[in-house]
Amino acid sequence: MLRRHELTDQEWELLAPLIPRAVTGRPRVDDRRVINGMVYKIRTGITWRDLPERYGPWKTVYTRFRRYALEGVFTHALQQVQAQADAAGDIDWLVQIDSTVVRAHQHAAATGRKGGTIGRTNRTITPSVDPEEA
Repeated sequence: MLRRHELTDQEWELLAPLIPRAVTGRPRVDDRRVINGMVYKIRTGITWRDLPERYGPWKTVYTRFRRYALEGVFTHALQQVQAQADAAGDIDWLVQIDSTVVRAHQHAAATGRKGGTIGRTNRTITPSVDPEEA
């Protein structure tokens, strides 16, 4: 049963050969189930501890996610999938940026007013009532 936030069979076929295999040690949890747990977490934005049980122990999914991230597995997989798609002509590399929607916040400007100083000035906060009188 394919769920909403999981990889399709076609996506898994592209990704499966790029996932490192364990050579020694005890048998691992199913790779597809763990990867689907990672995808679910990223797509929904939940915390690791709230990961549904169908993906296995959350610590397993988190540990493998962290290991793959540190080893560059995701970066390598993305590069390989992009290279395959580019070779097949499935990627259009044209990128356009409309500069009319790129704006800086009003406080991002570093200039001062005419005749004034540039940047912030040191201000002293003076209480309106003397604390000893209150």
